[in-house]
Amino acid sequence: MKAAELALYKKTLLELREKLVGNVNFMEDEALGKSRQDASGDLSNVPIHMADVGTDNYDRDLTIGLIQNGEEELRSIDEALERISNKKFGLCEECGKKVSKARLTALPYVKNCIECQRQEEESDKT
Repeated sequence: MKAAELALYKKTLLELREKLVGNVNFMEDEALGKSRQDASGDLSNVPIHMADVGTDNYDRDLTIGLIQNGEEELRSIDEALERISNKKFGLCEECGKKVSKARLTALPYVKNCIECQRQEEESDKT
């Protein structure tokens, strides 16, 4: 892969990483940094209904799941940046073939070509 292409992918990955870090930090602050009363905007100290507690718990669990997905995506981006510095970016980690530019443009942090990714997903199903 040409140096100009690598520089473009690196720039894209760094921008994606910066945006994702901001999103994850915001979600952590919103979900984990507030009490139920703060999160709901409830100004009273009157006990709340059980359904409200359930909704709050569901929202918190959903946000924690989104945070975990974001952190996993950040790891993938960091690994892709490492592959750029190691001159292995754009090569499938499974078979060593080139990953298509269309795939890298859509998901610049992928580590496998489409064929190997399909095989991995099929083996995960069984």
